[in-house]
Amino acid sequence: MTSKPIRATYDGKSFQTSDPVDIAPNSECLIYIEEIQQKKSEDAIDFLFSIEGTAHGPDDQSIEHDHYLYGTPKKGKCE
Repeated sequence: MTSKPIRATYDGKSFQTSDPVDIAPNSECLIYIEEIQQKKSEDAIDFLFSIEGTAHGPDDQSIEHDHYLYGTPKKGKCE
């Protein structure tokens, strides 16, 4: 018999499978446990604060954004 991973949740008493299980009812099985760490969800404001001060670019990027994004000619003085 081959082995395959099956996701399940432990409720303190028994395991409830999240994936379908292809075995006969009341079959005895050997289960290996590997706990999956849940990702902490982060809201938008926490993300923005985490990247604060990390963006760098030219001083005129707010005025010349079309030039930097799309390659259009600069609106201001030529360098």
